[in-house]
Amino acid sequence: MDDDGTRGVRGSSADRVPGPALPPPPTTPPRVPAPAAGPPPAATPVEQRPARPGSASPAEQPVPGAPVDAWLRTPRPPQEPGVWRYGYTPPPPEEPEGVSNRSLLVGALISLLSALLLWSLWRNGYLPYRLVPLKLFTPGEWWNPGTSGGPRTIEGSDALTVYEAILFGLLAYGCGRIGNFSELFRRHVADRGQPFLALAAAAAAGLTQLLVWKEALPVVRPVLVLVASVAGGEIYQSQTVVNVIYAVIAAAVLYPFARLGRWRELIAARRGTAAPAPDGTAAAPAAATSADQWPELRTAGWTDAADTLTAEVRTGRMNDVDVARLRHAWALATRRPDRLAPLAEAVLRTGGAAALHPSGHRDLPRRGARHDVLTGQVRIGRCADDPHNPYVRRGTGLALEPALLGTSLLAVGPPGAGKTARLIRPVVEALALRALAGQAAVLAVGGAGAPLGPDDAFDVVVRLGHPGSAHDIDLYGGTTDPDEAAAVLAEGLVGDVGSLDSRRAATVLAQLLGPYRAAHGHFPSVPELRELLDGTPAALAGLRTSLEAAGHHAMLRELDARSRQAGGPGDPAPALADRVALLDRPAFTGFFATGPDARPFSLRALGQHPLRVRVDLPERGHAEASRLLTRLLLAQFTAITAARTDTTLFACLVLDDATHAVTAETVRGIRRLRSVNAGAVLALRTVDDVPETLHTPLLGAVGCTAAFSGITTWDGKRFAEAWGKEWVETREVAQHTVFADQPFTRALHALRKLVTGKAVTTDAVTVRQVERERWSASELAYAVPAGHAVIRLATVEGEHAPPLLVHLEG
Repeated sequence: MDDDGTRGVRGSSADRVPGPALPPPPTTPPRVPAPAAGPPPAATPVEQRPARPGSASPAEQPVPGAPVDAWLRTPRPPQEPGVWRYGYTPPPPEEPEGVSNRSLLVGALISLLSALLLWSLWRNGYLPYRLVPLKLFTPGEWWNPGTSGGPRTIEGSDALTVYEAILFGLLAYGCGRIGNFSELFRRHVADRGQPFLALAAAAAAGLTQLLVWKEALPVVRPVLVLVASVAGGEIYQSQTVVNVIYAVIAAAVLYPFARLGRWRELIAARRGTAAPAPDGTAAAPAAATSADQWPELRTAGWTDAADTLTAEVRTGRMNDVDVARLRHAWALATRRPDRLAPLAEAVLRTGGAAALHPSGHRDLPRRGARHDVLTGQVRIGRCADDPHNPYVRRGTGLALEPALLGTSLLAVGPPGAGKTARLIRPVVEALALRALAGQAAVLAVGGAGAPLGPDDAFDVVVRLGHPGSAHDIDLYGGTTDPDEAAAVLAEGLVGDVGSLDSRRAATVLAQLLGPYRAAHGHFPSVPELRELLDGTPAALAGLRTSLEAAGHHAMLRELDARSRQAGGPGDPAPALADRVALLDRPAFTGFFATGPDARPFSLRALGQHPLRVRVDLPERGHAEASRLLTRLLLAQFTAITAARTDTTLFACLVLDDATHAVTAETVRGIRRLRSVNAGAVLALRTVDDVPETLHTPLLGAVGCTAAFSGITTWDGKRFAEAWGKEWVETREVAQHTVFADQPFTRALHALRKLVTGKAVTTDAVTVRQVERERWSASELAYAVPAGHAVIRLATVEGEHAPPLLVHLEG
């Protein structure tokens, strides 16, 4: 990944790495500041799920700029497609639908009053046969005769005391279960957090202690009776023993309230010490890993290089891009053992600056989104807490990565919906970071002034129609094959014209491009191509003379065939000439040059080098020419990436506006991208910007789709059909009038109708499984709030995620 110094005027050839756009890169790599001078821009905040109703607030997220070693050790567990994996924590189990607070309070109050009434009846002897179970297991001489007879001896009195304590415990347990006191405590006490929880538990503990020592609760006497029966009554002759027993009783009564109030955790937090995790695991799972120790280098035996990189990470002289770049370089070197030693020597010599990107850059000038360069993810929003989203996805971050972009992405939304700022630019930024790590190449195409990133964030910036542009575009895609160049150029010129066959147009172009290249050694420029398509006699005669002089008889036959077909019915040459005329304008003078002196930028370089390229189109003054060029770039990209043999580099094309750029051939090309480690991101204002015959093929060709707020119901219908249906459970309630047969019942019903004004009815509930659309067209058009989008994701391996409502600013 060394720069070969190719910084020519208006571009570079396909086999060379083009130099960066203005301003040029520094001659020496930039130094990453140490932590004392400023934190490296590496880490991103750890993912924290938002607090759910009735749950404690999540811990505060660390500020951006945290040390790289902590960022490197943060766990990234494998998750479903689109989940922001950095520091991901799974959600708590879904709670069933509970009763309302009013019902809960009323039920607890009724249960408590019933228990008090039952205990009062028991203590006052109003319950018959209350002593029968006790008398069955104790000697008869302890009791007076009869079923209601009380104790006759001291042993009977002690047995009754213990018996009452046992019954009181059972009554209290039953009252708590029936009244659902645990749920009441969780909702109104535990969920309010500390210190309210500890104070409430302390108040309850004080009240309970008072009732226990006032003997309102049967605790002290039963304990004393049991101790005396086991150890003998002489044990109470020692005051110390009595005090110990009283202390044990007080501690036993206090202990449950200490557990409920979490006093130990509160004291530990006040002292600044962390309490151990309840399951015995480590409090910080990230510390258990050793990713910052570079285990892959140590395993291979390069301990010195691993120690050097470990020191670079811990001293803050490396950022996240350096880590990802060196890991990728090491992975590539392990495939070719002859590269291991040079890479290790470069690490020992330059540390984190080894294996630099050809531009010499180690980071972007600035970042506008949250990135995890280690996984290649960029966070674009947070899944909303909406019934359409599965419970496990609500509140989780949504991220895009090459595994998803490899299936291509289609984003549809009206102007102002946020497609560029909230989706396109973060994706371009993430791919640019991945390119600096040597793992991707990105081509971003947009109108002049589109916020796709600053100039110094790209290696090549092509400003078509701008006289100060340092680079140009090769209309022929850098190929030397006339047939291949003709097929791609025909798709770009007339691929959107339904009445023309692009294959016939490609034949016409091949009949001219082949002879011209054979005669001159290069393809014609735009003015020359226009003259040939118009059939200008002087241009055709000059070409024929050159071919005859060079002895290219096969190409003469091609030219003769073109002359015979010219002017015939259905000849596509006039339409091609009209489209080429859109590029033969004074604003494009000097652009699209050919010949030995011209060095335009070729898209073929994207498949060979980790380049960051941006193309600015003159949409304001030349809208039709901009659409033609967009269509041509899309056709070139799909053709070039499908033909490359080395697919280790992820290549991605991002079109900020793909209006009238999609054709039948490019749809087929987009479908093939996922198999060659490439992808395309297309943004449309409406699906109607694509020919109607291509609506279904386009939605079927892309794996990821995004419907932004404000789309029409017609667009919503197409997305709803593409996303399919799901089985849901529905409840239908039917009310039936109750007709009474008895006179007294009819009288009660008449009285109830007179009071309430409604007839007496009964509800018939029907629960069944039905198949419904995941999102209906009306919901997509009217139920998606501003700043949101419904996004459906799929990976190149075939994993799918359902359409999710995403808050793009979350």
